[in-house]
Amino acid sequence: MSTLEVSLGANIAAWSGIAGAAIAVAALLTAIAAGSSIRRWRTRCAALESNIAALRRELDLTASIGVRTDRRVQRVEHEYSGLADRVELVESRGATGSFDQAIDAARRGVDPGKLIQQFGLSRSEAELVARLHGRKKHA
Repeated sequence: MSTLEVSLGANIAAWSGIAGAAIAVAALLTAIAAGSSIRRWRTRCAALESNIAALRRELDLTASIGVRTDRRVQRVEHEYSGLADRVELVESRGATGSFDQAIDAARRGVDPGKLIQQFGLSRSEAELVARLHGRKKHA
């Protein structure tokens, strides 16, 4: 083997070693970057999971409020279901005229039961008219 061949073989070996070292350094840097990227993604995933849990709690709270609101609306609708009928009744009987006539009847001594029948008053309205305008009972 000539010196040139030995020298060329040494150069090739040196360059192969340098290339191998460069590839190893590049692989190491890639692994470090990948590890850093994975840590960032894990942190991001943990934050997103925390946000999802918070959103679930808010959704549960909102659903609970919705259920309570629905119950309240149903209760109000139930309590005031007859109100439209009563308003219609008052409007149809000519409220002022009926009360004036009921007052006159109470002054003549008509009892609350008859005021209800004749003028379409509610029991409380008839009792109030009789009490305020009815004849005074003497002992």
